[in-house]
Amino acid sequence: MRGQETGRLFKRVSAPLVARQHLIDADGSGPTQRLPLGEILLAQGVLREFDLARALALQTQHQARLGDILLANGMVSDDALMAALALQWGAGVVDVLSDPPDPRLIDGMGIEFCLKNGLLPWRRVGGAVVVVTSRPDCFDDLRADLVAHLGPVVMGLASEPDLHRAVLNTRQAALNHAAETCVPLNVSCRGFRSDRLQEAAVVLAGVLAVLAAVAPQVFVGLLLGWAVLSLCASMALKLATAIAAQSRPRLSALTPPPIGRLPVVSVMVPLFHETDIAARLVARLGQLRYPRELLDIVLVVEQEDSATHAALQSADLPRWMRIVTVPNGPLKTKPRALNFALNFCRGTIIGVYDAEDAPAPDQILRVVERFAVAPANVACLQGVLDFYNARHNWLARCFTVEYALSFRVILPGLQRLGLVLPLGGTTLFFRREVLQKLGGWDAYNVTEDADLGVRLARCGYRTEMIDTVTEEEANCRAWPWVRQRSRWLKGYAMTYGVHMRDPRQLLRDLGAWRFLGFQIVFLGAMSQFLLAPLLWSFWLITFGLWHPSEDLLSYHAIFVLGGLFVFAEAVNIAVGLVAVWGAKHRHLWLWVPSLHVYFMLGAIAAAKAAWEMLHQPFFWDKTSHGHSDTHVSASMVQNTGLVAAPLMISPNPPRV
Repeated sequence: MRGQETGRLFKRVSAPLVARQHLIDADGSGPTQRLPLGEILLAQGVLREFDLARALALQTQHQARLGDILLANGMVSDDALMAALALQWGAGVVDVLSDPPDPRLIDGMGIEFCLKNGLLPWRRVGGAVVVVTSRPDCFDDLRADLVAHLGPVVMGLASEPDLHRAVLNTRQAALNHAAETCVPLNVSCRGFRSDRLQEAAVVLAGVLAVLAAVAPQVFVGLLLGWAVLSLCASMALKLATAIAAQSRPRLSALTPPPIGRLPVVSVMVPLFHETDIAARLVARLGQLRYPRELLDIVLVVEQEDSATHAALQSADLPRWMRIVTVPNGPLKTKPRALNFALNFCRGTIIGVYDAEDAPAPDQILRVVERFAVAPANVACLQGVLDFYNARHNWLARCFTVEYALSFRVILPGLQRLGLVLPLGGTTLFFRREVLQKLGGWDAYNVTEDADLGVRLARCGYRTEMIDTVTEEEANCRAWPWVRQRSRWLKGYAMTYGVHMRDPRQLLRDLGAWRFLGFQIVFLGAMSQFLLAPLLWSFWLITFGLWHPSEDLLSYHAIFVLGGLFVFAEAVNIAVGLVAVWGAKHRHLWLWVPSLHVYFMLGAIAAAKAAWEMLHQPFFWDKTSHGHSDTHVSASMVQNTGLVAAPLMISPNPPRV
């Protein structure tokens, strides 16, 4: 058997060497003087001279690999490029899909190392290990590490999609396990026990019931006192962030720094049951103005979601977009999918978009420019979210006001005050090495973004807001809004519980100032939504109706509470008006006071979140998209430069 394998390998390696003799220059230069890749492709008749000239110009400008440029712009196929590389490097093309690799060799080097460097230890043949690579120009740089772990090595070739698929087919279970457990247990939700929480909830409910019966004044005083305290803390923080946000420097006014070699940027787009949005997603991302050979759009789709696979394939994906299929597993959450797909990303900067996002065309370049000049401890950039359907109905208008308040006032203010930023789930960009150092996203947390923001701060890293806008679809239907908000509140509760397992350690990690801000942002938000009905009930007194507190509180106390509520409402309206002060949002001024009614839905969401905390802590209540999406014009689609044949990475590609 070993002799047969050696014979097959000899044929694979020797055939390109023999064929290459026909391309050697007349001056007698030998194999040690490799012919340029472009000349080989021209000689094979698979590349036009015009395309080669254009590709070489792009290579000079961006310093990218010529092969990546040719593939990204659809100038050659994977097979043609592999054949030319085989002639150039005197190496054989190995069919790693028909002849699977030895998983022990992959584990010996480490899956992450193999995927990061585009190589695959394939088989041990004779006294050497055949290491297949898609980047032969980098092989010699890695040879020392390979020899140290594997012994003598021989280089083979395969395309990057084939390498990825071979790793996935061979080590799928290990990749699944890593995606679910990459965050350390002490800062992860995966050890959460809902049965213990149920027991604690029963005990707490019993204690409160007894207290309400025995000492009703104490019971009301405790609930009302906590509600008022959280209200005052939240209003104080909102005012502070509004003031701080007005004094922050605007990044858009900064002069773009000179950048040498642009980095490869990978952007992951998690998709699940998005059959109605695929074509528009491709068109919107096609508007991004960043070199295609340096842009790596990764569409992350669950294996069982054959409908989304079919929709994406019918959308004719360009070569710089590819699908990563997440294998089936008992846990199906967005952070698990992101962790899994991160292994297959090529970029040193990692971004995240949502399915309905329409980012500003220059957004990637703005992110690269900011990372180039930002201090090394700035590990994350958070963009601004806005909505293209803000006029759809009342709920969409209020949703837009709320997001303007969050992304244009509160988050910039938190940054200016040096507090922890609970990240939004989209238009996020990370330095890859930091993201991997932290273990990625917590697969069991349903607000993985907010949790990651806390972990970044605990490890000494900073998040900055960047003045670039992504437009998406506002949630404009009542029940989907409640479902989405209940997931957020449940995630906030789980994030708070995880990081408060050891309050003293959290205090040491964050410092007193940020620890206090963490309490107000997370605990304050949960308290406000849960206890809002108690505070709203006091409006009965305003209308001359009886309220139970009249028998428990003095007239002066009720008067003070009434003044506090009026002041809190004035603060909400004033800060809301500041958030929509710009010309784009001025049509929303009249709708700002109606947020008081809008947030009544939040009380329903809080009740749903509390129930799910006890019974379905890891349930991901997905937000559906495409209900009021705008039509994508023909000109937008034409400008994307779409071509056929998506790059698939799937263990079992669905039949479509």
